[in-house]
Amino acid sequence: MPKTRIVITGIGVLAANGISKDAFWNSIFSGQSGIKPITLFDVSGHKIKLAGQINDFKPEDILGPKGLRTLDRSTKLLSCASKFALDDAKLVITEDNCSNIGFACGNTLGSVYSISEFDKEAIIDGPQYVNPAHFPNTVINSPSGQVSIRFNIKGFNATISTGFCASLDALGYALDFIKSGRIKTVLASTVEEFCLQTYLGFYRTGFLAAKEEICCPFDKRRNGITIGESSSCIVVETLEQALLRKAVIYAEVLGFGRGFDAYRMNKYSQAGRGLSLAINSCLDDAALKPEDIDYICAGANSHPDADLTEGKAINEIFSQSRKPYVSSIKAVTGECFSASGLLQLIASVGAMNKGIIPYTLNLREPDERIKLNYVMGSFKKAKVERVLINNMGPSGCNSSVVIGKYKE
Repeated sequence: MPKTRIVITGIGVLAANGISKDAFWNSIFSGQSGIKPITLFDVSGHKIKLAGQINDFKPEDILGPKGLRTLDRSTKLLSCASKFALDDAKLVITEDNCSNIGFACGNTLGSVYSISEFDKEAIIDGPQYVNPAHFPNTVINSPSGQVSIRFNIKGFNATISTGFCASLDALGYALDFIKSGRIKTVLASTVEEFCLQTYLGFYRTGFLAAKEEICCPFDKRRNGITIGESSSCIVVETLEQALLRKAVIYAEVLGFGRGFDAYRMNKYSQAGRGLSLAINSCLDDAALKPEDIDYICAGANSHPDADLTEGKAINEIFSQSRKPYVSSIKAVTGECFSASGLLQLIASVGAMNKGIIPYTLNLREPDERIKLNYVMGSFKKAKVERVLINNMGPSGCNSSVVIGKYKE
């Protein structure tokens, strides 16, 4: 039975370094960081002052003013990314096709702020006085549900909550639905908002860069992550459906793999077995060999253990092949948790279509324990046919995706 070919036909993105795919790509390839002083809440009493927050976000300019009053930041961000993707794909949803379009969202921390505010109101005024209109925001699948309602998406609606890998896992979920023949088109999406609650959570557990407030993946100066926020959405559909619609095809999704390394909560396993399993499974799914990969868009986030673990996995798998170029975009976007994977994928689509590989901003002194074919100092002009995207998180989740240039 021939393999179902699945392609990307629409892209929507909102990140600290750009709102819209073109603004995002321009900053990624020029190394213009979106990490800036925090203004969404007061951090005067804390050491960490920088984050990848989205400024100048005006959802009413994108969605119109109707129906936004009771929606939280996560839902507004996701709705805007979805609108961008639908418009970019020129996908018109009607009663005739709405049941054959699905929505999958990767989201782990999106409800933290809403839950906190809802509970604060209940504690101060009493449970009987809470505003029932705000209750839906406390549910983790509320953003995806609201998007499906707004755009009349009826095929299926799913929220995937697997931590740092959730956006790639949401894409994997979408691919499974399409490959099984149950649906033709899916909006694979993700969102993570930046708020005081997530800031303090990561601040007090020691994940943030505090010794020196810098995000420098693979650099020996790295000492922790810099928080970011983002929302993105891609339209994935069968090649047959895309050709029928005469859609612009950005890339083809060639393979997906995951691996769980049961180690311990909030810690990265130094062995890297879970990521190695994810990469190997992804290459097998794509029927590719390590030497077929031109570029690796790494999940490296400037955490001392995470970068070392990923470097070990890459060196293990690509030790006998030509060394693919490697870079991380997180010094530009910040670590966006669930949402980082799709940002990396969108950056990789740009790399393939423009023939430019983004460089790792702030990488000046590579860790001598991680010997990779880095892109550093400036972007690299190169022919990019196939890209491997990695995501990994503390507590064991690992996911990888391979995308390639579309060829008839």
